[in-house]
Amino acid sequence: MRKRLIGLLILSGIAVQAPQPAEAGAFATEVTQVLNHAQLAMTYIRQGLQLQNEIKMYTDMIRNVKQLPNQTFGPITSDLNALAAIVQGGQALAYSLGNLDVQFRNTFPGYGTTPNTYYVQYRNWSQTSLDTTLGSLRAAGLQGQQLQSEQAVLNSLRGMASNSDGRMQALQVMGQIAEQQVQQLMKLRELMLADMSSKQAYQAAVIQKQAANEAASEWFFSAGHATSDGRGFWPGLQ
Repeated sequence: MRKRLIGLLILSGIAVQAPQPAEAGAFATEVTQVLNHAQLAMTYIRQGLQLQNEIKMYTDMIRNVKQLPNQTFGPITSDLNALAAIVQGGQALAYSLGNLDVQFRNTFPGYGTTPNTYYVQYRNWSQTSLDTTLGSLRAAGLQGQQLQSEQAVLNSLRGMASNSDGRMQALQVMGQIAEQQVQQLMKLRELMLADMSSKQAYQAAVIQKQAANEAASEWFFSAGHATSDGRGFWPGLQ
């Protein structure tokens, strides 16, 4: 019995101390699993990066289609109507008159004279020229007053341009700037029309005066023979 116990203890010690045999198949399986896990992790990383890029792309798309909350446009229609109305005053030959052609021909009939009403006609010619010039000055003054509101519009556009976020907002700011440029060109055209009206009214008054003088001279020298009644006229005599 004792010998048997000793033999079992010896065998147990040998079993404990004996080295385990290497299993090549199990080691290869573990390496393969590690590689598979690494490959799977890289796949997840690539998918995460792709998802991140897609989220960024959609964010950019949303930002680029975002519109401005408020847009600024000048009151061009009311400004042009005010300019067209202010040049009409007195006997002015304003470009905005509906019957400009008729009024011009009535004021400046051209070559011809009526001796008894020459000074009345001359007064009308000069008054028409003066009123038209005054209308042009009023138009220039009104545009000078409108510069303050236009400066406010430009300041607003500068703020929008510096704070625009995305292509859509940038395009909307550019559109508003282009619209302001068109408005300025339209106002400039109206000023040019008012200036042209003033110059042409003055030129018409000068030409009409010369034509009336020439017509009066023709009438005087082409008059028929006058029969004397025998009365003399001397300076200072009634």
